Amino acid sequence: MKIYPAIDIRDGRCVRLMQGELQRSTDFGDPIEMAKRWEAEGAHYLHIVDLDAAFSGEFVNKDVIARLVQSIKIPVQMGGGVRTREDISVRLDDVGISRVILGTAAVEDPDLVKWAVSRYKDRIAVGIDAKNGKVAIKGWADNTDIDPVELAHKMHKMGVANIIYTDISKDGMMEGPNLDITEHIVKETWMNLIASGGISSVDDIKKVRATGACGCIVGRAIYDGAFTLQDAMKAAK
Repeated sequence: MKIYPAIDIRDGRCVRLMQGELQRSTDFGDPIEMAKRWEAEGAHYLHIVDLDAAFSGEFVNKDVIARLVQSIKIPVQMGGGVRTREDISVRLDDVGISRVILGTAAVEDPDLVKWAVSRYKDRIAVGIDAKNGKVAIKGWADNTDIDPVELAHKMHKMGVANIIYTDISKDGMMEGPNLDITEHIVKETWMNLIASGGISSVDDIKKVRATGACGCIVGRAIYDGAFTLQDAMKAAK
């Protein structure tokens, strides 16, 4: 299982939110320096969320993210505000992101998902973010009545191979991940699932690995020093 250190970017800065709420934000400095740090500590892949784009749809952090990608050798997957063909192409072809994550678009524009998969194949992932058992979209601001497992099935049929599942109620709270739904999606679809939200200990990582997930995103725990990135990577093996 692969570990993905998370870098959330807001106003050009690396921040961590609690349950996706902007007013509960902690600043961790320059995202480029943070990317270099995680690479130096052994990360094989980074997970970036453009919070400004997620909430506004505007790619205002394009320059800083492009410089971040150029400053490291490891691949980067990124989500936040990816809602059009141009959004996808700019990130993959111009900025140099290795894999782009579609969230809101997967719910509101399935034709975009079909186009993206046909053109970019494995460089496309779908982010399924759930709150109280239902999918949330538009930077987690809008709730839907969509079941996350049903959405995963739908994406699988479209040819999507990679999904990132986040339990919003767990995100940034250091209370452990939602293992039940994580395992349920894996066993229902056998997609490449990357789990996100609530990782607080190396034991959590071992439990995520036991669900059959192929990856695990770690955020606040490594920023707050609950464990090191090296500890996380050992637990993933």
